Parts: sequence; C-alpha cells; structure tokens
Amino acid sequence: MNALNTNPLIVVSAVCVFDEAGRLLTVRKRGTDKFMHPGGKPEAGETAAQTAARELAEEVGIILAAEELVPLGIWLADAANEAATQIQATVFTAPGAWHAHPSAEIAEIRWLDLAGELPNDLAPLLTDHVLPALWSQPG
Repeated sequence: MNALNTNPLIVVSAVCVFDEAGRLLTVRKRGTDKFMHPGGKPEAGETAAQTAARELAEEVGIILAAEELVPLGIWLADAANEAATQIQATVFTAPGAWHAHPSAEIAEIRWLDLAGELPNDLAPLLTDHVLPALWSQPG
C-alpha cells in the first residue's frame, strides 16, 4: 500500500474574466459556499482550453473560442467544496471586458475588486495561486 498522498485528484480548467471596471468574476455553485472561477472538469477528448471555453459558456453565458484564452498557470490546490480532495487546475484569462449571468449549476455571481479587501469565502485556488499570479502581472 502506498503511504503517499492518497487523496483524490480532480482535473479542472478555470477562467479569469474581468468586467469594464477591472473586477474579477467569481461564481458560487448551487449547494456550496465558496466563490471560485467559472470552470469545471473536462469531457472526453477535450483540451484544457476547450474545457474552459465550454464551461464559460455553460456557466455564465460568455462565448469565447478556446484559442482566444490566454494561459495563466497550472496549480495544485485544495478543492473548495470537496473534503480531502485536491484539484489540478489549468487557469486561463479571457481577453477583454465581459458581462456574465449565472446559468447551469451557478447559483450566484460576484465581481471581485482586486484592489479591495477580499471576502473570506473564496476558494483556495483563487487565494493561494491565481490572485498572487494576477497581482504580479505588469500593468
């Protein structure tokens, strides 16, 4: 028996979407209490970017070709809504400014001011990896 990490690993893609004011889109899925990026698990044969583009359309109504997404990074993080589970997230940014509306399993959307005080209900991927990456980008 392998005594190393035996926790499940979920592979996901996620997208950073911004509005005209430069705020970051976060979403809360039904039955959960953490806000995160739009995104989710790949379907058979999908690339990470294809997954991200499909999930963006399904969850918040933003239609963007997979090729238009800009890679931000790939990280391991604790899953926000599943105990003792890690996610491997490929995160992209969507160029431009967007409007979004909750669809599919999304119960609520919230635009996050990255210069303001952060709420305490954000997913670990967002707080531990994505926000520091966004803050370190020039401009």
